[in-house]
Order: sequence, then structure tokens, then C-alpha cells
Amino acid sequence: MAMSKITPFHVAVPVYDLEEARKFYREVLGCTEGRSDTHWTDFNLYGHQFVIHLKPKPAEEAKHHFNPVDGHDVPVPHFGVVLEWEDWVALEAKLKSHNIKFVIEPYIRFKGLPGEQATMFFLDPSGNALEFKAFKDIGQLFAV
Repeated sequence: MAMSKITPFHVAVPVYDLEEARKFYREVLGCTEGRSDTHWTDFNLYGHQFVIHLKPKPAEEAKHHFNPVDGHDVPVPHFGVVLEWEDWVALEAKLKSHNIKFVIEPYIRFKGLPGEQATMFFLDPSGNALEFKAFKDIGQLFAV
């Protein structure tokens, strides 16, 4: 499918503390809030509809599965947004200013190969894994 028209995605994730998660997505990622209820909140995540839903914390902390990619252990599942290069650089700086601990530090993946990209992984306060990436050449998004 060609990228002639990109439409917003919708994704909903569980969070253990609605207020803590709202603060993280508002203040750290800069998302604007939309509708909310006592159990969920909508956000604008770079033009996409992102929703946090309150879910009680399990008795035992869920562990991520990891798959090797380019010499790093990538947490599964994860989600995120492909940003413009300058926006990715700005987000990296903002995350560092908030002392966010990275699961995978920001770096250039597949350097010199098809699909070369900037990427970084970190967790929200409920342990949801996020990946934000950027391509200097967006035409490489689906490179093989």
C-alpha cells in the first residue's frame, strides 16, 4: 500500500495510575488532552488518537519479551511515531532534560544500509514501551 495518504491511527494502552500517566504524556511528550473520563484519557500524539485506560496493576509485574534487532534487545510489544528528523532530535533532548531512562539509548540504526533510521526506546510510568524514530529519507521507511 502506497503512502499517498496517511490517516491517524488509534491506539489504547493500559496504565496503572491515570494521573501519573496523564502528567507523563502531557509534560514529557507534550501531548494535548482531549476527552477524558474517570477511567481513560484521549491524547493527541503527533496527530494520532492515543488513549490511556486505567487498569489495575497486576500482583506480579509483567515482563517484556525482547527480540534482537541491530545488536539491541527490542522490547515487545512497543509503539511509537515516525517523526520528522528535527522533531526526533528535539524529543531526544526533551526526554534527556526530564531524565528519562532509555531502554535503548538514541542512536542511528542500520547505518549505511537500507532503512537507516534514528531510534530510541523508553518506558512510560506504567511500563509501556515506546519507540520514536526518524528517517532522513522517509522513502526508506519500508526499505528492504
